[in-house]
Amino acid sequence: MIFILFSLIILGPSVMSYPFVSNMPNVDSTILKRQQSGGSNPGGPVTCPFNPNHVPAPGISAQFPYNGAKDGLPGNGRGGYLVPAPGDTAHQYTPPGPNDIRGPCPGLNAAANHNFLAHDGITTFKELVDAQQNLYNIGYDLAVVLAVLGLTLTDGDIVTEKLSIGCEATSRTSFAPILTGPEPGLDGHNKFESDTSLTRNDFFLGHGDNFSFNGTLYKMMKESTGGVYNRDNLAKYRYERYQQSVRDNPNFYFGPLALLLFGAASFLYGLMPSGTRNYAPDEYTISTFFGAEKQSDGSYKGVPERIPDNWTNRVPPYSVVDVAEETLALYLKYPVLFGGRIDGGEFQTVSYGSIQNGILGGTGSGTVCLLYQIATGQVPSSLNGVLAPVLGIVQFATRKLGLAMENLGCPQPLT
Repeated sequence: MIFILFSLIILGPSVMSYPFVSNMPNVDSTILKRQQSGGSNPGGPVTCPFNPNHVPAPGISAQFPYNGAKDGLPGNGRGGYLVPAPGDTAHQYTPPGPNDIRGPCPGLNAAANHNFLAHDGITTFKELVDAQQNLYNIGYDLAVVLAVLGLTLTDGDIVTEKLSIGCEATSRTSFAPILTGPEPGLDGHNKFESDTSLTRNDFFLGHGDNFSFNGTLYKMMKESTGGVYNRDNLAKYRYERYQQSVRDNPNFYFGPLALLLFGAASFLYGLMPSGTRNYAPDEYTISTFFGAEKQSDGSYKGVPERIPDNWTNRVPPYSVVDVAEETLALYLKYPVLFGGRIDGGEFQTVSYGSIQNGILGGTGSGTVCLLYQIATGQVPSSLNGVLAPVLGIVQFATRKLGLAMENLGCPQPLT
């Protein structure tokens, strides 16, 4: 019993993989309930759509090669091409059906709606790496980092290399559900999707729904930015969302994983703009990718995300160095504290890597290495403990990341 209690305190969310712990006598299971939905709750397995006809993404073809990325390998990184290409029926927009999973990331939802990812929302490591390159011209290094983070942070399965882009679909992602426990997908709380999201509720404020489009937040983002989604305007809006969450959320948490929110914000001006619109991060482009449909009363309704018409992707690949530099730039415009509180208590800061006493410092290269630490280290995912990857996850992450991080001088984990 002492060992189990110690594990709860030190390992925190990692005990999710062992659901029997929550039923042990004298164990306070509220620490588990703080981390993710389950059962019939939003994002849980009971409410998660089930498509019995899983069809992998069609990938590229000789006629429509896009960036040439295939089987999780590097593409040519050229970019600047029309997506989807005229005549490419395999990647034309197809709205999700009632049995298809969609989640908190507009970019991945759009990719699934255009079949760059499996349309049912159950994807694989290779599909993720290929789709990011072929659709958005994300550099191979960043595509691998994001795919690794997706599998490790969202409790995807490192054996099957499958994960859900939304709700918990353990029966379809896990190689052995009784051994792995729940694999909550991108909807998992305080993982890929954290408090202060651009257009999604905080987990507790949304009663467990941190993945559905919130038209009120989208309108707030549009008004804050003036419909021009550049670095300066998004930095300002990110700060406003932070302040809103601190004010309204008694269980607010903004840990090291929230670093990913700054990177995701940079996608609005770094990945989504089209060459046919002078690569401007304008309202038409962003509202189409976000599935934000303006109503007659000025409010916004969520509709399926899609690639804007006549859209061409960026020319130079968006690398891991690019996203790290933009992450730091967005943060430094309006610095905020990393940390949180429980049940309305006193705000506590966290320290992890280049985040010390709640403040992110360092350089772009330091931020790259912080991303690497998040993928392979013991990451505080709540004020109660750390998300401690088991050895197999560390080995998986380091193997997939290869030399991409080592060449940047990042310390290598001991495996």
